[in-house]
Amino acid sequence: MDKKSKFKRALEVFWSFFKIGAFTIGGGYAMLPLFQKEVVETKKWLTEDEIVDVYAIVQSVPGVIAINASIFIGYKIGGIAMSIVSALGVILPSFIIILLIAPILILYNENPYVIKAFTGVRAGVTALILLSAIKLGKKVVKDPFSLILAATAAAIMLFTDIGAIWVILGSALIGLVLQGYRRKTNY
Repeated sequence: MDKKSKFKRALEVFWSFFKIGAFTIGGGYAMLPLFQKEVVETKKWLTEDEIVDVYAIVQSVPGVIAINASIFIGYKIGGIAMSIVSALGVILPSFIIILLIAPILILYNENPYVIKAFTGVRAGVTALILLSAIKLGKKVVKDPFSLILAATAAAIMLFTDIGAIWVILGSALIGLVLQGYRRKTNY
């Protein structure tokens, strides 16, 4: 690929991630359905299975999920350079918006209309996160075992103080053991 094509591709990647960063309110989990729509459905840079793998990885490593996802997706698209471009694309809108609105929000953070507006925004973000969970669940839960494992992991997270990392590591260990059993018994 020549320099002009690489630059054009970098601009396309940057713009895609910039739009996601600019129009998502609610943080990283709210961005997941938008990443999926842009990267898998619109641009076809990744497959459904690849995006599910990316989400599994970025949720199990330290850091901000939106930035981690953009870096992993960018890397899958075009290596280290695209991971930097995609991360900048997703970070820059929030940075600019915060610089612009922080002084205003500090002045009006006790205003009842502002408080009610943010209550509505939180409800909308919750719906986006739920939508993402349902879409991912349809892709990941493919058999009774994965359904039981997902339900058990969710119950542990909801009803105990066991940290997410331990649930993820435990689920991975159970998956490895099952895979070994299936290979051994040709199941």
